[in-house]
Amino acid sequence: MVLGRCARWLVGVMTAVCMLLVGPSAPSGALLGASLPVGAVKDVVPNRVVTWNICNPCDTGNADRAAEIAAYAPQVIGLQEACVRDVESIREHLRNLHGLVYHVEYGTVLRKWGRCGGAPWSPGAYGQAILSAAPMTDVVSVEYPDGGSEDRGYMAVTTAVDGQPVRVFNTHLAQRRQEAVRAEQVRVLAAAAARHERAILLGDFNAVPDAAELTPIQQLAVATAPECRPAEPGGCEATTDWQLRFDYVFLRGITPLGERVHASPYSDHHLVYADVDPA
Repeated sequence: MVLGRCARWLVGVMTAVCMLLVGPSAPSGALLGASLPVGAVKDVVPNRVVTWNICNPCDTGNADRAAEIAAYAPQVIGLQEACVRDVESIREHLRNLHGLVYHVEYGTVLRKWGRCGGAPWSPGAYGQAILSAAPMTDVVSVEYPDGGSEDRGYMAVTTAVDGQPVRVFNTHLAQRRQEAVRAEQVRVLAAAAARHERAILLGDFNAVPDAAELTPIQQLAVATAPECRPAEPGGCEATTDWQLRFDYVFLRGITPLGERVHASPYSDHHLVYADVDPA
């Protein structure tokens, strides 16, 4: 009995010594899978919004996606090509590894095993998601009458950006070479956004800045990058690996303060973030 107690004591001592030598199991200093202390919760940038098509299917870890988002700590994040399970994982990593706490709402338009896994008879949900540091209300999810080669839609929420109530839309328009389909989708989206004095439209529009189908949105709202506005000369920075601009932040009744495009190794689309003034 005494020998047994001594053996258990020795194992405990050796385990503690190993933990001191090896150190924490996560680069951030937090044990992998464990929550950070309450004091580690960091502040978001209250007037910053992000749009990012996170790529699906792609062989990418959600911890990597969360780290990309955490580097900019936005108030609002619009994700496209998003599976519910992936978004939940990203949200958990943002909280546990980076101290960023978000609410989440979904605008899923498909249940697809090939994209989101799950059982063949109960596949995962796929579409858009919005994460916001502030609570969200009046959530709607709308599937476009014609999605093109794949069901597509938009979602909208009301939340706070820089302390002001704003209607936020997140969309993913029809795939390339489906201009007529996108044109009808834009008309639906623009009609919904026109009902609000202050609105932010995020998403993957699958269209370059001078594409005719974007005209209804461009007449209603202004792009956060001046060079991406039809009346302005100059090149518009690409947001995809194939060097085309498809991803935008459009503002209605809100002043743009600046935009940056971050090329990410974890998606075929770049992360786009904008600082805005809704006052």
